[in-house]
Amino acid sequence: MEKSKDLLKYEFKKQLREIQAVKGRATELISLYVPPGKRVSDVTGYLRNEYAQSSNIKSRTTKKNVMWAIDSISGKLKTFREVPPNGLVFLVGHKAGSGDQTVPVSFVIEPPAPITTFLYRCDNHFYLEQLEAQLLESEVYGLIVIDRNEATIGILNGRRIEVVKNFQSMVMGKHKSGGQSAVRFERLIEISVHEYFKNVAAIANEKFMSIPELKGVILGGPGSTKVYFTEEGYLHHELMKKIIGTFEVGYTDESGLRELMQNAAQALADLSLMKEKKMMTRFLDELRKPDGGLAAYGEAQTREAMQRGAVDTLLVSEAMEKIHIEYLCPKCGRKGEMMLKDITHVKCPDCSAEVTVQKQTDIVNELYELADKYGTKVEMISNESEEGEMLMKAFSGMAAILRYRTVV
Repeated sequence: MEKSKDLLKYEFKKQLREIQAVKGRATELISLYVPPGKRVSDVTGYLRNEYAQSSNIKSRTTKKNVMWAIDSISGKLKTFREVPPNGLVFLVGHKAGSGDQTVPVSFVIEPPAPITTFLYRCDNHFYLEQLEAQLLESEVYGLIVIDRNEATIGILNGRRIEVVKNFQSMVMGKHKSGGQSAVRFERLIEISVHEYFKNVAAIANEKFMSIPELKGVILGGPGSTKVYFTEEGYLHHELMKKIIGTFEVGYTDESGLRELMQNAAQALADLSLMKEKKMMTRFLDELRKPDGGLAAYGEAQTREAMQRGAVDTLLVSEAMEKIHIEYLCPKCGRKGEMMLKDITHVKCPDCSAEVTVQKQTDIVNELYELADKYGTKVEMISNESEEGEMLMKAFSGMAAILRYRTVV
C-alpha cells in the first residue's frame, strides 16, 4: 500500500512527539541537520573535528556518551552515498533513565520537506525547530503583491516563500499639464499600466498553472490596485476560481510577500479546517436521521462496517493514538488482543502477570490498510475545531459515512 500524504504526516507527527519527550541528564544529545546538496564527506570531516573537540569535556560520563553519539552518527552516515533530496536529520545520544542511569537513543529521519540549514548542536535536549515547522500545512499557494509601480510573484510551500519574479512597472507618473496633451499622456499611462498588468499575469499564469497541487491564489498590495487587477480578469480563468482573497499590505517587494502571509494567516487556517468541518457535518447530519442514516461510529461498529465494505469515508481523529497488540501471558498461557495507548507493563486480565507483546500495530496504520483493501476514503480530522474535539470525545476518535446501511 502506498502511503497517503495524511498518513505520512500522522506518522511523522507521532515520531516527533516521541522525540520531543526525550530529555538528557547533561549535554549528551546531538542534533545534526544536513541539508540537501551537502557533501557526505564534508559532514564526515565536520564530525571528525567535533569528535576531537569532545575529548576536552571534563565529565567522564558525558565525554563517553558524546563520543559514542558522534561515532554512531558517523557510522550511520556511511550508509548514504549522498544526502537525500530533502536532507537528513540525526538525533542521537543518551536520555535520562531511572536512577543515575542513561539510555541510548537514536533517530535517523528523512524529513517530508527540505532541510534549509546545516546545524550541529550538543545539548540536554534535541533541537527540533526545523522539523516542527514541517508539521504546519505544506499546501502550495500562489502569491502576488502589486501596485502600479511594482509587483512581486511568489509561491508559498508550507512556511517557505519562493520569490518567482519582481517587476518594476516603468509606468510614467501623472502629467501636470492641461489640455489635449494631458489627455494623451493619461491614455499612454493607462496603456502602460495595462501592459504591465498583462506581463505580471502572464508570469503568474505560467508558474501557477504548472503546479498541479496549487490550493489557491492570494493577492495583496496597498490601495485598490490589487482589487482592480483581480476584477479585470488578467489572471487565467482557472486561477480566478482559486482566489482566496485580497489583503492590504504596505509593500510590493519580497517583504510584501511575507506581510501578505501574516495578514492572510487566519483565512488560510479557516480554509484548512473547512474540509474537516464539512465532513463532520455530513456525518452528523446522517447520524441525526431517525434511522441512524448512513453513519457508524466507535471502534467496534466502524470496523464491522469496514470489513463488510460498507464504508465510503472513514473519519479518524489525529488524537487517537492507540496500539493494537497481540499478547501471550507467560504465567497462565492466555492469548488475546488489546487496544492501548501505553503498551509498557501490560497486565494479563486473568492473572495480572505482565504479558509478552507478540505483535503491535499502530491503529491508524491498521485502519489505512483496511480502508485500502475496500476502496474506502480516509479523512484525518484534527483536534483544533469543535467538530474535531467531538469526534474524539463523543465517538472515540473514529466514525464513518456509509455507502449503504448495515445492521451491526
